[in-house]
Amino acid sequence: MSNDVRLTALSEFLKTHRAKLQPGEVGLPAGGRRRTPGLRREEVAQLSGVSTTWYTWLEQGRDITVSAQVLDRIAFALQLNEDERKYLFMLALEQPTISSTADNPPMLSPAISLILNELRYFPTIVSDRRCNIVGWNQAAAGVFMDFELVPIEERNIIWLLFTRKEFKTLAANWSDFVRGFLAIFRSYYGQYMGDTWYSDFIEKISNEKPEFQHFWHHNDVNSAPEVFIEFRHAKAGKMLFDLTSMQIQGHNDLRFSVYTPSANSDTETKMRQLMRKLEQE
Repeated sequence: MSNDVRLTALSEFLKTHRAKLQPGEVGLPAGGRRRTPGLRREEVAQLSGVSTTWYTWLEQGRDITVSAQVLDRIAFALQLNEDERKYLFMLALEQPTISSTADNPPMLSPAISLILNELRYFPTIVSDRRCNIVGWNQAAAGVFMDFELVPIEERNIIWLLFTRKEFKTLAANWSDFVRGFLAIFRSYYGQYMGDTWYSDFIEKISNEKPEFQHFWHHNDVNSAPEVFIEFRHAKAGKMLFDLTSMQIQGHNDLRFSVYTPSANSDTETKMRQLMRKLEQE
C-alpha cells in the first residue's frame, strides 16, 4: 500500500465512523440542525482532547505526526471495536507488516484436511489472507458450487460474491453476507499494507462490479464476524445458518468459515438429505 493510498484509506475510515455516531451516543447535545449525518469534526476533536485543526488534518489524510496515545483517544471517541482500533493504528502509524507469502497458495496440512472432511454436514471453506479459497468440503460444494470448476484465479470469496449470480440467488440476505466477508477482508487489508495485491484487487473488482464500492465504503472491520445467513437452495429449500469464522494459527493466515445450522431450524435435517442426494447422483 503506497503512502497516498494509506492516507486516503485513513481519511475515508475516520469520516465513515464519525458519520455513524450521533451526539447523544457520546454524551453531547444535538446542537441544532446538522447538514451532514453524525458527529462534527470539532466534536470528535473535543472528545479526543486535540485541536479541531489537527483532527481535520488527520481526517483529510495529511501526512502528520500521530502518537499512539492520541489514536487511543480517537478510537474511544469513535467507539471503535478492537479490530477497527487495530486497523486505525495500522493506517495511521504505518506499522511494519509481515512479509508477503501469499503469492504461493498454501498447502493444507493433513490435519486441516481431516477436520474439513469431518465437518460433513457443515459447509466449510478454508481461505487465505487474500480471501482466496484454498480448501472446501463436500457440503460447501453442495450448497454453494463445485469450486473445482472455478478457474483458480477467480477462486476468491469476495470476487465470487460480486461476480457470480449464484450467490445472490442463494443468499436471501446477500448484503449481510457481503459485509461480513468485507469486514474480514478489510482487516487483512490494513494488516498487510506492504502488499500491493490488495489495491490492485480493489481496483479490478471496482471496475468489474461498481456496486463493490458501495459496500467497501462502509469501512466495516472485523477479523471474526458472526453472521446469520438465510439460504434459498434450489434442491434443499430454505436453510438457516450461523457463519462462524475461525483463524488457524500459523504463518499462512488460514481461516475456517463454518456454516452451522441455526438452532430451532430444520436445516441440519435438510443438509443430511441434501448430502445423501448428492452422493447418489
